[in-house]
Amino acid sequence: MKLALAQVSTTVGDVAGNVDRLERAIARAALLGAEVALLPEMALTGYPPRDLLLDPGLVRAARDGLARLARAAHAVAPGLVVVVGAPVDGPPGPTGRRLRNAAVVLHGGRVVATRGKALLPCDDVFLEPRWFTPDDGPARPVELPLRGGARRVGLLVCEDLWDEAYARAPARELLEQGADALLCLNASPYRAGVRAERLRLARRPQVPLAYVNAVGGEDELVFDGASFAVDARGRLLAALPACEEAVALVDLDAPGALADDALLAPDDAATREALVLGLADFCRKNRLPGAVVGVSGGVDSALVLALAADALGPARVTAVHLPSRFTSRRSTDDARALCAALGVRLDVVALEPLHAAAAALLEGCLPGGLGATGAENVQARLRALVLMGFVNRLGGLLLNTSNKTELALGYGTLYGDMAGGLAPIADLTKLDVWRLAAADPRVPRAIVERTPTAELAPDQVDPFDYPRVAPAIEALVLGDDQDVAPDLAVRVARAEFKRRQAPPGLKVTARAFGPGRLVPITWSRWPTA
Repeated sequence: MKLALAQVSTTVGDVAGNVDRLERAIARAALLGAEVALLPEMALTGYPPRDLLLDPGLVRAARDGLARLARAAHAVAPGLVVVVGAPVDGPPGPTGRRLRNAAVVLHGGRVVATRGKALLPCDDVFLEPRWFTPDDGPARPVELPLRGGARRVGLLVCEDLWDEAYARAPARELLEQGADALLCLNASPYRAGVRAERLRLARRPQVPLAYVNAVGGEDELVFDGASFAVDARGRLLAALPACEEAVALVDLDAPGALADDALLAPDDAATREALVLGLADFCRKNRLPGAVVGVSGGVDSALVLALAADALGPARVTAVHLPSRFTSRRSTDDARALCAALGVRLDVVALEPLHAAAAALLEGCLPGGLGATGAENVQARLRALVLMGFVNRLGGLLLNTSNKTELALGYGTLYGDMAGGLAPIADLTKLDVWRLAAADPRVPRAIVERTPTAELAPDQVDPFDYPRVAPAIEALVLGDDQDVAPDLAVRVARAEFKRRQAPPGLKVTARAFGPGRLVPITWSRWPTA
């Protein structure tokens, strides 16, 4: 079976545009000589549409788009079989919902088969039972009309392969019903280590298996592509590149000959690549002309600026350095060196006139004056005022520079350094930030090696032992707080109100702050032993 793996970048809600991209991928598959073109999960609407699926207009658009895609595929290659992900309306299921997250088979200008997703994830960022009903009938293979005769294959949709936590095993059911190959459509977001996990799961059925994944950023999620195919012995037949659109031909009946490292990459390199893609697509899909970054001379803003320069190009990024009375000359020199190495324009705006005026005003009108915390917060909020002025004038968005450890601890100023439209490093611990910045030769060593400081008071340094605190906080976010000091756990709980007001952050770990961690703001922490 000559099959084309086609990992395509689609945009949620843009059905017409998505159909155009899918048509181009199908045309490429036909040129390569494919009998079957395999496209990602929910490629027709983009994934995840979330509550847009409650709008009947999107469902109608998807139905019309599917018919248009079937006709276009037949016009390009009359004999080609196309398997594509789409929402499909049907009879009500056990929950009363009608929509299926389906794999749809197109041939001869029409839909010839549909198989709904059997396992609907309700975990982390996925809440599929909110919109879909599962395909709860017996798993049935599909007969694909190929040039050499019909071929019985099993169709899986993403979670159907990730069945280890479920009572059902759709892949096993399909093999018991006579499928001799499995085709798996996916919209599997990137996280560190996920590619090795996908490969492990694909090897379990011990039949030829093709795994095609979506590619592109969608809000906080980054779909990394990295599609692949394995033979019956689990050997790699094909490995598509990560974080870019690609179409590649594979013979599912051939023996695999690729080493695993054709698919796998070191976590830090893969994570950085995913962050660049997520940032680029956030701007592209929201039609943002560029980005503004407040550059302090510290490691967090340095990494964000480097990511932005790679994602958007240096010409579309503006760096702003805002020295106050507490800013050291070293910070300014390091900010200049960083921007020179990245080729990014740097604007230096002295904060002192605003700082002095605001401090004098507030000291005079607040009972007892500003106080130490108030005085520090004024500076952070004035910085945001200036940075948003640049955004208003230049367009685009302000990139937030908060990391996961600081967000967890509430170590940031609301409406100050927590301002922004996107937080690219919000799912990186402070240790991750140091490591990724150190791996970039354009980031001056002085920035990586200096002691962290917000420079909001004389001789100020961050009050945390990051090598100890960062791993403990990560364990807590993942749900394991047995070894976390009670004061840290309480501090994380109390900072939830701040995180609710932080910008969305790109997700690159198993659990990030945001829609995948639903913790109340108001709650009473239960006693611990």
